[in-house]
Amino acid sequence: MKKLKALIVMCLATAMLVGCGSGTAASDTYVFSSELDIKNLDSSDADDGMSFNAMHACIDGLMGLDEEGNITEAIAESYEVSDDQMTYTFHIRDNANWANGTPVTANDFVYAWQRILKNNGNYAYMLGSDGASIKGADEILAKMGNKTELTDADFANFGATAKDDKTLVVELTKPVSYFTELMTFPCYYPINQEFCEEKGDQYAKSAANVLSNGAFIMKDWQPGKQATFEKNEDYWNADAVKISNLVMNLVQDPQTAATSFKNGETDFAPINSELVDQYKNDDSYVSFNEGYLFYLEINEKNTDLANIKIRQAISKAIDREDLANNVLKDGSKAAAGFVPRELSVSSEGTDFRDDAGDYDVTKYNLEEAQKLFAEGLSELGKDSITVRLTYGTDESPMDQMAEYLQNALTKLNGLNIEMVATTKQDRIYNKMANGDFDIACTRWGPDYGDPTTYLNLCLDGNANNYGKYYSEEYENIMSKVRTEANADTRWQYMIDAEKVIMTDLPDIPVFEKGTSALENKKVTGLVHRPVGVPYTFTYVEKAE
Repeated sequence: MKKLKALIVMCLATAMLVGCGSGTAASDTYVFSSELDIKNLDSSDADDGMSFNAMHACIDGLMGLDEEGNITEAIAESYEVSDDQMTYTFHIRDNANWANGTPVTANDFVYAWQRILKNNGNYAYMLGSDGASIKGADEILAKMGNKTELTDADFANFGATAKDDKTLVVELTKPVSYFTELMTFPCYYPINQEFCEEKGDQYAKSAANVLSNGAFIMKDWQPGKQATFEKNEDYWNADAVKISNLVMNLVQDPQTAATSFKNGETDFAPINSELVDQYKNDDSYVSFNEGYLFYLEINEKNTDLANIKIRQAISKAIDREDLANNVLKDGSKAAAGFVPRELSVSSEGTDFRDDAGDYDVTKYNLEEAQKLFAEGLSELGKDSITVRLTYGTDESPMDQMAEYLQNALTKLNGLNIEMVATTKQDRIYNKMANGDFDIACTRWGPDYGDPTTYLNLCLDGNANNYGKYYSEEYENIMSKVRTEANADTRWQYMIDAEKVIMTDLPDIPVFEKGTSALENKKVTGLVHRPVGVPYTFTYVEKAE
């Protein structure tokens, strides 16, 4: 698997920083701006990049990242793997403690993993064969799918057990080559059971209800505005933490963030395409791969969109190169398939996208698109159709994508687009979750460096398969992916699986997201990784 190297970023200098609230010198404080908000810090519920950033700032998992972005031990001081690669034994550090002084134990992981299953969390499926393949998880997930209430007896054969306070044994149903990488992801983070149960349904909903075992302690959290953190002096790796304060400015408009950067009030300011031309020659300007795939999810219940020629026409009517290069201008690239570039490599060292190839259906051809659309309308017995295009206005550049698509798709004679502008939360958890959409502009960031992090999205029963796509052929191939031990054979199965969904087009890939930002040259050590948790703040250091 490809090990993605870290992007080292920089920060600001001088004076006092706005929003720190403590009079701390600027060299002790790192200010990170984001257009997005923190949803919550509950590992059984959070499913967005900004929440992951905040969680990772104050909570460590078994494994983490070093200064170069490589997978390394975190709460686990060491681990062993059985010869058959199906049993992992993790040894918890003696100096790993929660911020209330309680030692981190193996049971903290067992409790957290059982809790996400009991709560039917957004990432519960990743404990089963679509992720870590922990023994017993699939059976528990099946009961959840059948709306069966779980009892303690259902976890009697669960493969994560605390051998003692400092020894966690995890039994798998098959070898998982990326298992240690999974252990860096938030859904596998530990939870202190006593603290969690004391807080009840308010757990992780505010700064006072979050318990840290990581580099920082959350001191304040104002949703939609700001979150502040202080260095955890009792952190097991405290010597690596050089800053005293971490500030996250939330839901900040790019223009406001850029102005704050120029005024010395923030250290990291993501900017949008409208600002790229203004700042691209600035020495603080950087552009890098963010890792997200932006795509269109099709509601399979819409009888018009169920016509494959209609979907093909929509795909070929999108000039992805023009959108990426002339509209977004932030390092984004036209999507050529459902699995993005730079995610994973084969045993021969070739990128999945190179082996799978580019799909013709992603190439712009308005004349061919119109021909396909006309044929689709004829098969439907209609002269025209109207479809709703749903998007969130608070998840840039989703609004730019939607506006571009509206203009592109209405060039198809007979296609009327009704724009449905809403928020990210409403788009996902109301409209998409309830099937109240025709086409939704959505995105996915890779949770781990394997093509299945995208391919699993189209599986029947996957919580993120909002369009309710089902293909027996696809299910059969993905079943082989889950059970195949030979890496090269499994690789080919994944190529075959992508071919099925790029033929059926339940999801239409549009572009791979890049990020442009302003970053201060006086700071080093911010680790960016386009897989899993986007940013790691542990090693940030500011020069005087």
